[in-house]
Amino acid sequence: MRIAVEHRTDYRFSAPVFLEPHEFRFRPRTNAWQRLDRFEFLLSPGAAGSTANLDVDGNEVLAAWFTGLTDHLTIDVRFEVETQRTNPFDFVPPHQDRLPMHYGNEIRSLLLPYTRQAPLPALQQYAEAVSERAVREPSSFAAELARRLHMDCRHVVRPEGAPRAPEETLRSAEGACRDLAMLYVALCREVGLAARFVSGYCLAEEAERDELHAWAEVYLPGGGWRGFDPSTGLAVADRHVAVAAGPDYVLAAPVTGRFRGQATAEPLNSSVTIRRTG
Repeated sequence: MRIAVEHRTDYRFSAPVFLEPHEFRFRPRTNAWQRLDRFEFLLSPGAAGSTANLDVDGNEVLAAWFTGLTDHLTIDVRFEVETQRTNPFDFVPPHQDRLPMHYGNEIRSLLLPYTRQAPLPALQQYAEAVSERAVREPSSFAAELARRLHMDCRHVVRPEGAPRAPEETLRSAEGACRDLAMLYVALCREVGLAARFVSGYCLAEEAERDELHAWAEVYLPGGGWRGFDPSTGLAVADRHVAVAAGPDYVLAAPVTGRFRGQATAEPLNSSVTIRRTG
């Protein structure tokens, strides 16, 4: 499937400010199941200099620095990708793997940042119930968890702010896509599965409006990193465009940076258009 995205992000300030160095994660991945065909990235004001870096999760990060004062920072992104994975379960899982998950010695240390650091008792009962329903099979758990959270939690729109704590999202039974993604990640980690946060876009037929989206990826034996979206209740296939991933949402954020000056930031203004082109 070919998908085109146009995304404008507009930060406005009450008075001119100096922009500290910023990092931008807007360039979609190119890999075996997603090919980037066209990419345009524009900044206003223009950067005094920039460099493209690759972070520890393989995300392409544009680091930019600025001179002078400005009352705004506008980011325009346009791209087209071809998504190629129509079957999210096109792999053969090892039959012996059961939850709680225990990864082999050859990858265990590499996956430590994506696994549980401390138990979250408020989540254990929910994770255990899903595990039982999935007969403790890892890929079945990953799919069932996305379906259950979609049924149990109401999806809401919250344009700004960090994700809420997973315990709060589960208790309130509602959240924005980033809240549900971090809850999904935490619940996977409760049963030993490595999981990470993903930011990107989703071509959703029933969406009231297009917007930046978030979901999760789980490291499944035999399949590697596979995406699951608790906002839709589905495994990720060719309607999702992945941009960045990280063990925490901060490391997958589209924009990170600060400003200096006697000013306040106005509410974020963002517009996204997602369409199928082939």
